[in-house]
Amino acid sequence: MKKLFIITGEYSGDRHAADVVNELKKINPDIEIEAVGGLNLRNTGIKLYCDHSKMSAIGFNTKIILSHINLGKQIAKYLKDEFKPDMVLLTDYGGFNLNLSKVLSKYGFKIYYYIPPQIWASRKWRMNTVKKCINKVLTIFPFEKEMYKKEGVDAEFVGHPLLDEMPESIIDKNAFFDENAIDKSNKLVSIFPGSRVFEVKNLLEIFLEAARKLKTKHDDLQFVLCQAPNIKDNLIYPCLDKYKDLNVKVLKNKNYELLNVSDALMLASGTVALEAALYETPMIISYKGPWFLYGVYLLVRCIKRVCLPNIILDKDIVPELIQLKAKAENVAFFVEEILYNENYRLNMINELRNVKQKLSGSNTAKKVATIISENI
Repeated sequence: MKKLFIITGEYSGDRHAADVVNELKKINPDIEIEAVGGLNLRNTGIKLYCDHSKMSAIGFNTKIILSHINLGKQIAKYLKDEFKPDMVLLTDYGGFNLNLSKVLSKYGFKIYYYIPPQIWASRKWRMNTVKKCINKVLTIFPFEKEMYKKEGVDAEFVGHPLLDEMPESIIDKNAFFDENAIDKSNKLVSIFPGSRVFEVKNLLEIFLEAARKLKTKHDDLQFVLCQAPNIKDNLIYPCLDKYKDLNVKVLKNKNYELLNVSDALMLASGTVALEAALYETPMIISYKGPWFLYGVYLLVRCIKRVCLPNIILDKDIVPELIQLKAKAENVAFFVEEILYNENYRLNMINELRNVKQKLSGSNTAKKVATIISENI
């Protein structure tokens, strides 16, 4: 019986890996699978070596670093001395998984990497670890495959899992507006200030000030704020109190719906920009963080673009308002262009459609499962 060990480090990797496990069970139910994962992998019925909540802490303090090092040693020892897998599937969580791969490769394990770290964006020196330690990389962006191939790494584009996981654009817009008391006669601008506390602190007021500037010029606008489930009300509502004149509606757990039905989007930079692109909804992205972290980012980055749709198309389609450019007047200007400049709007929609075409393909989880089954 073949054995597979999967290592994830946070929720999205756990979800994507669980989809692969479910497909693997259909293709080859005899594979024995264990994992470091979370609730999604646990629900597939496989055995968890440990819950990856132990890995979820982020930071640079000694306690966190030592905790990660110790856990890596424990996993490596368990795989070498007890489980002895035929293949290890690393999924996302680049910092931990790449370091662990250095140890596992010395033990001779076959190592595949699904959703590899974004070496093309920053810290390109990590390519050396991939070349030495990873047997095959399963990429989710087509340009990644070419990058790895140039470096002599065996890589295969498997499609992006978001295309299989996101609900299709079949939402009844009128029903959604009725259910959430949204005015059908006005244009809808949705605000996504981020899912991290520092993102909300840095961006929410900029977005709301931009909304006010837009509202003073256009009476046919309304605004909805998409609140991430982990962001507490006391971070949102004190800021909203300063902008009561806008009557901003707050919705939780309606990400995909709002990305689908909005006329324009104000987004904190991240995966949400790709999700918006797959719904072909025009957007601006913005980001503003502590100057120290921004300085570090400038030192390690490999490309100047930050928005995934722009990176995928290798052109500037979505306005990127980062750090010094993250100002209310800039946000308002580009949102106004999206809403009232028809040529600008249609051009962005057409380009976003190209993003979807570049990422589409067969069922990603099934393709990953097939590759594993054929090579384990």
